[in-house]
Amino acid sequence: MPDVLSAPLVVEFPFTRSLGPVQSAFLTGLRERTVLGVRTGDGKVLVPPVEYDPVTAEEIRDLVEVAATGTVTTWAWNPSPRRDQPLGTPFAWVLVRLDGADTALLHVLDAPGPDAVRTGMRVRVRWAGSRTGAITDIACFEPYEGEPRGSAPAPHAGEFASPVTGIVTPARLDYTYSPGRAQSAYLEALAGRRVVGERCPSCRKVYVPPRGACPTCGVATAEQVEVGPRGTVTTFCVVNIKAKNLDIEVPYVYAHIALDGADLALHARIGGIPYDQVRMGLRVEPVWAEGSRHPDHYRPTGEPDADYDAYKELV
Repeated sequence: MPDVLSAPLVVEFPFTRSLGPVQSAFLTGLRERTVLGVRTGDGKVLVPPVEYDPVTAEEIRDLVEVAATGTVTTWAWNPSPRRDQPLGTPFAWVLVRLDGADTALLHVLDAPGPDAVRTGMRVRVRWAGSRTGAITDIACFEPYEGEPRGSAPAPHAGEFASPVTGIVTPARLDYTYSPGRAQSAYLEALAGRRVVGERCPSCRKVYVPPRGACPTCGVATAEQVEVGPRGTVTTFCVVNIKAKNLDIEVPYVYAHIALDGADLALHARIGGIPYDQVRMGLRVEPVWAEGSRHPDHYRPTGEPDADYDAYKELV
């Protein structure tokens, strides 16, 4: 029984989106230290604003300005801030109903400890010193002793100079991945330049990479079967957009490859051939880089293309 592997992994990408007139006004307003909401058909004021009425689904554009003060409706203490969270010291996650709004805004509260936080406490916005038109223009909320504002929200045209029309938000997920017994054995075999799958005791299909259970029958798999290393391209796509930090020139091809003896196609990059010559049925073999624990890419073997009937069930 091989040792079960584990490794820290990071999934990170920039999420880019354009803004409609409502979200554009809201974020541009934050840049100008103005908090905007939107009034629905039944008179409720929603902060943050939305573009469609949650009750009637009708488009709404009736912007109003609410106060930068409000009341905590609920909260949770965060004793250990993580990377890129709003504050580097312990803080409270809070839902704040700003004065003039009927819904609550999620943000953080700078407080000395959980004993200093309570539902119903009054807070106000602490604006960031440098503002760009993002939710982080609200640096955090802080305790405030003032009374709720009594006046109704004031109508606002939502017009600002140099409005924000799009945002880029970095998304990142840090986690530790443990592949389990079956995939650990698969990865250890790859380090030895071998490819192993597991055979289902019921349907007798061989799955690569193995998952420890048959995806068709749902029964546990344990019998190891060495497959490949050669295989057949069953389908593929041409990649024309260069990924950040990936040292591969575009265009290049990623393909599903049915290894000889396997009943499930795995995906890998195709090299050693112009991208426009990759085709279904192409026979390929793995190429290991020096010191690598897994194939860098697959290249043509020079064999005749496989007949379609030989791999059609794996397309």
